[in-house]
Amino acid sequence: MTEERLIISRKTNNKFFLMIAVGVVLLIAGIILMATGGGGEHHAEGGEQAAVEHAATWLDRLWVNLWLNNVYFTGIALIGVFFVAVNYVTYSGWYTLIKRVPEALGYFLPVGGVIMLLVFLFGSHTIFHWTHEYLYEIDDPRYDPIIAGKRPYLNTVFFLIRMVAYFALWIGLATWLRKNSVKEDLEGGTDYYHKNIRISAVFLVVFGVTSSTAAWDWVLSIDTHWFSTMFGWYVFSSWWVSGLAAVTLAVIFLKQNGYLKMVNANHLHDLGKFCFAFSIFWTYIWFSQFMLYWYANIPEEAIYFIERTNARGYDFNWIFFGNLFINFFFPFLVLMTRDAKRQMIMLKIVTIAILIGHWFDFYLMIMPGTLRGEASVGLMEIGTALVFLGVFLLMFTKGLTKAALVPVNHPFLEESVHHHV
Repeated sequence: MTEERLIISRKTNNKFFLMIAVGVVLLIAGIILMATGGGGEHHAEGGEQAAVEHAATWLDRLWVNLWLNNVYFTGIALIGVFFVAVNYVTYSGWYTLIKRVPEALGYFLPVGGVIMLLVFLFGSHTIFHWTHEYLYEIDDPRYDPIIAGKRPYLNTVFFLIRMVAYFALWIGLATWLRKNSVKEDLEGGTDYYHKNIRISAVFLVVFGVTSSTAAWDWVLSIDTHWFSTMFGWYVFSSWWVSGLAAVTLAVIFLKQNGYLKMVNANHLHDLGKFCFAFSIFWTYIWFSQFMLYWYANIPEEAIYFIERTNARGYDFNWIFFGNLFINFFFPFLVLMTRDAKRQMIMLKIVTIAILIGHWFDFYLMIMPGTLRGEASVGLMEIGTALVFLGVFLLMFTKGLTKAALVPVNHPFLEESVHHHV
């Protein structure tokens, strides 16, 4: 079988650098507008109240945007490794032809780890209310007994230890899996395949714990008074469907550019089914969490959703309900038929919508608890997202070029070539 290698042209790389440059320009323009008073307008009916609660500076907004985008793109990178691991332990054969795509997503993890660490070290007071020392001093009028009670878990040192441990484990196991996968190409046999099954089993156990605790640390702890036993699942479901959409979209782009010649409508159909099914799964978690808190109607529980609608004067309503439309109704209705899941144009439209929709999902998780009524979607948000997207694509395509696009000695390659659904 002929080896397929991806060659990224200078023109394509330049497009990624242009994307980053445009993002930087928009980000700087947004900072200037906000610093001079032109971009700091309140996007809320109760703007005065919001200003009293939190007078956000351009630097505050920058830290929050960096955190939002890093959590989102790190999650997609992590899901790439998770996708590979799941298929190893389940002895899946169908995905073999596209295996190198999710593998390459993991190349962003080291970048995500460095950014996460730096943003927390320099911007934690803006993002996390619990990092303020006065909350733990009983004599201080701002003392908070609820937050003080969480100090054994929510403290800066332990938080940093957990963060470093997450990335060390994820990157270490992802690198090990990838190394064995490439060695299998060169040496053949089934030894590396069986080694990767064992590594994948370890990764899934690690992922099962750390994906939830990372969700608590990086997102849930922003709203320190609120808690949800479903939140780990909620963040995972959003990451998971975003990762599936990223894999599907990348496969389509590669296919349309003359690569992955043996990938056919049957592989796309399976990817489409995943996107369809897990959009429903995300909605199930979304609805269950919302319904339970609404039904209980306990103020300290309902506050999370009150802040994410316009009940406090914050104008998040359009995102709250738009979130449900773009992440559930749109993929559900478009991908309902068998034919739609087998057509590249339909899958491309839906996966782009899912990726945008779940960026807004993370926006809704992070912005109301940090910037409150002063949050908006402006030049800074678009600029930061473009910078991250450009960097992510550079790392991802670099990963794709480092090995053959088709794992030629994988034991299930023939099964994947003749896959039919």
